[in-house]
Amino acid sequence: MKLQETIEKIRPLDENAMECARKHWDSIAHPLHSLGKLEDMVVQIAGITGTSKVQAHKRVLVPMCADNGVVEEGVTQTGQEITALVAENFLCTKAASSIMCKSVKCDIFPVDVGIATDVSILNRKIAYGTKNMTKEPAMTREQAIQAVETGIEVAQMMKEKGYQIIATGEMGIGNTTTSSAVAAVLLQLPVEKMTGRGAGLSTEGLNRKIQAIKKALDLHKPNQEDPIDVLAKVGGFDLAAIAGLFLGGAALKMPVVIDGVISATGALAAAALCPLCKDYMLASHVSKEPAGTLLLEALGKEAPLHCDMCLGEGTGALNLFPLLDTGLAVYHGMGDFGNWGMDAYEHLQ
Repeated sequence: MKLQETIEKIRPLDENAMECARKHWDSIAHPLHSLGKLEDMVVQIAGITGTSKVQAHKRVLVPMCADNGVVEEGVTQTGQEITALVAENFLCTKAASSIMCKSVKCDIFPVDVGIATDVSILNRKIAYGTKNMTKEPAMTREQAIQAVETGIEVAQMMKEKGYQIIATGEMGIGNTTTSSAVAAVLLQLPVEKMTGRGAGLSTEGLNRKIQAIKKALDLHKPNQEDPIDVLAKVGGFDLAAIAGLFLGGAALKMPVVIDGVISATGALAAAALCPLCKDYMLASHVSKEPAGTLLLEALGKEAPLHCDMCLGEGTGALNLFPLLDTGLAVYHGMGDFGNWGMDAYEHLQ
């Protein structure tokens, strides 16, 4: 699907399905809303999928992989060759997220949207990495749209494969720099507030990173009202493709799980393109990166997990699945008050 066609397909959540799910929760033998966010997640997924018979056992992690030209500015501790190395490791269960996938019974489907070399994962390469945003726009507007539409295409592919829920992930050395830049523009907040140490930068490295972002923003003046312009000038192919995953998921009535700051920045860009798609997003954890809390607040999300994680790759998103599983186990498996010989709880004023 093309971008505009996808946006036009996104509808409000199914209120009837959510009400049925709420009534079912209230009917089973436990104090009202005593499972908190576990109940809310199930109700939200009912609204997303249009049925109170919520299922989420067929799940997939989609890491979008791409390189970022801004690494030339010394904003990372490692070189961009690590992007290709980790992308390959996704397929042989050596990367952290692919190991976690096995643990939480989740498939993994990594996609190359712009790695600087050729790799063996699904090839949807837009270019061999973005340009250095401190010197020229990271990509053209056409490339930004292509990246978003690639995310939409992959969401559609996952739906056709029978997946019921998508977790978002990424791999791309330098992508905490691009996500900080995009988030700073979309939220109109100071670069310093949105920028962290990423994968272990020194104080000197952090200052270089902040200065590189400021230089790029001063040079290109991305338009906050035009998310595609922001992605094109200071974003990354992975960020744009993640935005597409969120939009595609919403159009296809599939829940999509937010990971950390990079994924949340992609979610923010998607929400800027279509505010309704926020309702189709599930928050997983609060990233340790400075922008983590701010991004979730902007999306109107409260994450159930606080693990001080900042690895990326989808590792935080994957940790939502055990919580969802326990919630669904009670939702589907517990009897009502009548079966227990008890009076049901009532909603009191």
